[in-house]
Amino acid sequence: MRGRFTSKTMPQAKKKAFALRLDPALHDAVERLAAQELRSVNAEIEMLLREALKRRGLDVPVGAKPRRGRPPVNRGE
Repeated sequence: MRGRFTSKTMPQAKKKAFALRLDPALHDAVERLAAQELRSVNAEIEMLLREALKRRGLDVPVGAKPRRGRPPVNRGE
């Protein structure tokens, strides 16, 4: 199991996973926009959806982000 993260070593934020079918031209446009914003395509789609929902009056709060970096060292163990 070397080189792999497990749920014990790297907790993940709980997100709903689902398949999304996009027109290739639309995916390319989102991919270019994501690259400009230094985001993944997934994060860019999430941002675009949040912006569109906000314009329609639905302000969806952002969930807690996972902690980044190394876990703290427990010296007492």
